[in-house]
Amino acid sequence: MRKILGILLSPIHYIFFGLVLVIFQPIQWFCFNVFGYAAHKKSVDVLNFFLVSTYYLLGNTVSFTDKQKIPVGRPVIFVANHQSLYDIPVMIYFLRRYHAKFVSKIELAKGIPSISYNLRHGGAANIDRKDPRQSMAELGRLGTDMKTKGWSAMIFPEGTRSADGVVRKFQGAGVAMLLKKCPDALVVPVAINNSWKMVRFGKFPLNTFISMSWTVLPPVETDGKKADEIVLEAENEIKKALGQSPQTP
Repeated sequence: MRKILGILLSPIHYIFFGLVLVIFQPIQWFCFNVFGYAAHKKSVDVLNFFLVSTYYLLGNTVSFTDKQKIPVGRPVIFVANHQSLYDIPVMIYFLRRYHAKFVSKIELAKGIPSISYNLRHGGAANIDRKDPRQSMAELGRLGTDMKTKGWSAMIFPEGTRSADGVVRKFQGAGVAMLLKKCPDALVVPVAINNSWKMVRFGKFPLNTFISMSWTVLPPVETDGKKADEIVLEAENEIKKALGQSPQTP
């Protein structure tokens, strides 16, 4: 039944999702080129509010829980599991006060209205996974921006999306570089649940009437720990929140 509903509702979702992207492309350009970073940032926040709203056209729901008292103004590295591209607008919108910039694959930085523009001009680290030197340079640049501008970062250490919701082993290199450039950053895990079900049939049809959740977990203490230890702890906290078995050291 859900698949049949997806066949009926997916075109509606895609039409509105696409319209939002097309409409906000010139809005972003105008805000960035005329008023600068602050106005562009606000336009991106509104863009992602409308992108998240299109999930509801499929009968899907978004629950974002943040009971942590994370300080605003201190750089934060949000570390999350990754289940679908639909993870991203939710995190951008609900964590907007932290000025968090995504670590994204470079392919997304061109050809997609609004999304590519934001990745190129909004401060994201657009990494080429085939070029380790370029990737580390981009991460280092973002880490420096975090330290000097008070920005935060969002990173998916799995490296690729989980097609079944099972958390893959986290890689520590990206977080290590960010902490090297911005050692005062706070590492905060975010557990994403059920967004993989939205795309379980692929890009078409999208799945319907799925309850998806994003939960901000307690910060990981970083004092005296290596990056790999920090990342492993974040991975295990996320797995625990999702009811999955932790990874042993």
